[in-house]
Formats: sequence, structure tokens, C-alpha cells
Amino acid sequence: MLQLIGKSIIGFARGASNGGAFHGVEPSTGAELEPAYFSATAEEVDAAAQLAKNAFASYSRVPGKDKAALLRKIAENIEQLGDALVTRATQETGLPAMRIKTESARTCYQLRLFAALAEEGSWIDARIDRADPNRTPLRKPDVRSIWRPLGPVVVFCASNFPLAFSVAGGDTASALAAGNPVIVKAHHAHPGTAELVGMAVSDAVRSCDLPAGVFSLIYGPGSEVGVQLVKHPLIKAGGFTGSRAGGQALMKVAAARPEPIPFYAEMSSVNPVFILPSALHARTEEIARGLHGSVTLGAGQFCTNPGMVFIPDAGSEELIERLRELMAATSSFTMLTPAISSAYRRGTGALQQNSGVETIAHVKSEAGNCSAGAALLVSDAESFLKDATLSAEVFGPSTLLIKYSNRDDLLKIARSLEGQLTATIHASEEELMSCDELIPILETKAGRLVFNGFPTGVEVGHAMVHGGPFPATSDGRSTSVGTRAALRFVRPVCYQDFADSALPEELKEGNPLGIWRMVDGEMTKE
Repeated sequence: MLQLIGKSIIGFARGASNGGAFHGVEPSTGAELEPAYFSATAEEVDAAAQLAKNAFASYSRVPGKDKAALLRKIAENIEQLGDALVTRATQETGLPAMRIKTESARTCYQLRLFAALAEEGSWIDARIDRADPNRTPLRKPDVRSIWRPLGPVVVFCASNFPLAFSVAGGDTASALAAGNPVIVKAHHAHPGTAELVGMAVSDAVRSCDLPAGVFSLIYGPGSEVGVQLVKHPLIKAGGFTGSRAGGQALMKVAAARPEPIPFYAEMSSVNPVFILPSALHARTEEIARGLHGSVTLGAGQFCTNPGMVFIPDAGSEELIERLRELMAATSSFTMLTPAISSAYRRGTGALQQNSGVETIAHVKSEAGNCSAGAALLVSDAESFLKDATLSAEVFGPSTLLIKYSNRDDLLKIARSLEGQLTATIHASEEELMSCDELIPILETKAGRLVFNGFPTGVEVGHAMVHGGPFPATSDGRSTSVGTRAALRFVRPVCYQDFADSALPEELKEGNPLGIWRMVDGEMTKE
């Protein structure tokens, strides 16, 4: 069994015990977990960045099949952790063992999906415009371009997904697939889980005979180490999943550098659900059960839990009553950290004190540092449109129902929304078509539109978009889930009139890799 020692992983070496110490904490009891974890020093942060920069020179040129071998080996090593990983992750997060097992399987699937992408190679978007020496009045040059990696990427682990959005999660997998070394900033809420996965990644790098600096894992409980990483001149991009305050702070650091860098932050979303009259009347029970499950899934600690539901005023009594019954019968939850639990209590408390909001159900929390109870609240369109605080995210197992009277109210509400990860519509196809203004509005507000479903559960695949306009993310053109995530960590490079022998393999005339390429405007493998 792997021994936890509480130190950063810097290439193939381990950090010292010079920085401040902290512990993982069991959320349900507040008990500290051994071992102590030591924050990286400024010298260790610099050492990791230097190693990553040195590794980039060779790793950026590694063939796709070799990057694929690394990603598959990481997945294999994580699977071999078995019960040790499940035990530690459940201790540190309070999440049930089945959730950890499911998330581990998703993480490994995601790694293998990016392995397949890197190995097949067409994602590189090779484009070739052949020369025409006879064109007049000016000769047409030979122009060829592909995506090339940026350089060392810093990845920040998320509190609510200790595996899938953490050390070997989507940011790391996509950055490695694109040819970038990665330095991971571990989350202080699950340091032991991070160390176990970090050792699995480091061992995979070593066994694949790749440079040590391809991967490092850095500890530090506050913002200081994270800011040092983003400021470091050798870091070329960042990926983050977390709070709006944390994401925006790091965005500003990235933008204020002498050399600004792209920083992709997923931060805040209330994931509005729009229920049209046809769905309300035809599927009250189905919608009530689905909403309850989606709101309370994972103690409401998913970035896609629906925090606002817009319902017709006329005929909504049955839905509200059924939701009240379901929420009132929901057992209290153990949340991930005391800070998250406290923020949830403040958020629901502010709503309950708002004169424009009625509390329908609020489960009393059990004793404990991180306990939280489900909450159901109701308001109306007029109050919602006048009071911006009603649209604020409350991260946890609660939702706010907003009654609207007519289509104009519904469209005003949609236009008023901030950027979101998701927006959901429940309606018959006929009613959806008759309300055709709604979809174009929501296309400008969210990265993923859901029809007659619920936003929780983000399928990992080629077509998925897990992103959206600010403040859902820092860059609404990006996604942190799905194979398009690799495009965050590359830039286009063009080669004009190069000798064939000097071109990257992807651009050589004979197409030695057999990938799909755009040649003179047509997609071909020839």
C-alpha cells in the first residue's frame, strides 16, 4: 500500500518539510487526518516550474501514441489504488463510497478518451493550402498550420470533485493530451486523495520514460502558493474549477502579469430551469421527482444543480406541494467543508429573510461541522426582476421557485440572466416551437441547453460543452469537459514555404500519420 507522507511531488522528487503544515479534515466530525501536509516553499514552486519548462522542450514533440500511453498508464495506476483511494477520499470529503467509485471510473474513462484523441491525431486541425507559383499578380505561397501546445499549465483542483476535476481530472488530461507539462495545485480539503493520485501520475510519467517535469503536485492551504504559480513567468496557462471569488482573483493575477496568460476558470452557475405550461400540466409528478433528485444530488454540491426554477403561476400548486413533500422528507447532508456549509447557511438565510421570498420547506440541520438541510423557497417574477440578489448562487441542496404569469415575463427573466453552464426547458415540442424566442435567448446565456431533462450529470464525450458566458466561466468559448477541452491549451502555428522534411509529421505532404486534414479547402486523409 502507498504510504502518505504529506509532501509535494516535484518531478520525481518530494518536497521538504519547511513550509507551514495543515491537515485534511473529516467533514462529519471535524477530526484532523494524518499525515500533516506541508506547503510548498517559493523555491519548490520555482523548481517545479523550471522542471516543467525543461520537460516542455521534449514533451511538446512527443508523438500522439506516446502521450496516449501516458494517459492510459495513469488510468491503470488509479484503478490499481482500489480501496485505498476510496477509503481516503470518503474520509476527507464525506462523500459515499459508491460516489467515489463512480467518479474514479469517470476519471479513468476521461483519461482514456483523451488518449484515443491524442493517438488518432486529427484533433490537431492540420490545414494545408498548397502553393500556386503561376498565380498572378503574386505567387501563392505554400501555407500549412496546426495547433501547438502552449507550455507548462497550472491546474487547480476542485473541492467538490476530488477525482474528476482534480489531480488527474479533465484539465490535467486535456493539457497532457495537447503536449503540455502540468503542475497541479492540490485542494486543501482532500490532500491525501491528491497525494495518492499524484503518486499514480508521477509513477506513470516515470514508467513511460518521460521527463520528470511533465508532472508535479504542489501543496498549500491558502491562496499564496496558487498566486505564486500563476505569476511564475514559466507558466503559460491555467485551469480552475471553484468559486467565483477564487476564480476572479486568479484571473486578475493572470491578466496582470508582464506576459498575460490564458486562465480558464469555471466559477458560478445557478442553472435555470424553465417549465412551460404544457409540461407542468402533463408531467407534474415526473418533474417534481426529477427536480428533487437534481437539486439534492451530491448535497447540491454540483456546479450543475438547478438553483432557480421558473414555473407558471396558474396551476403550479400541485408541483409546489409535491416538491415540498419531497424536500421536507430529505435527510440532512454532510457538506464538503465547514466553509462551504457556512456559505450555504448564509445563502439560504438571506433568502429566507427576503420579503419577496416565501420558505416552503427547510430541513433542520443535524449537529456537526458540515451539516446542511434541504431548502425550497418561492418568489415571483416581479420580485426576481427587481432584486438581483435572488439570482445569486447558493451552493448546496436548495432551489428557488419563481412564478411567472405570461410569456413576456418568461422572456424578460431569460434576458436578465447572467452567463450559465446550463439552461433547461420542460415543454411539449409544439409549445417549444410556439415559444421560439426562448431558445435564441438561452443560447446567449448558457453553454448547454437541456430539453425535458435535468442539468446534473455531465456526459464525457466529444460533443459535450461544460462552459458558458461569464461568470459561469472566464471564457465562454471554452469547455472543461469533452475533447474540445484540449483546445484551451494550444495555439495555432503556421509554416510558410517550408521544405517538406522540416515540417511537423502532421503537415508533411505524404500524410505519414494518416490523419484527417483540410487540403485546399477539402477534408481528406490522402
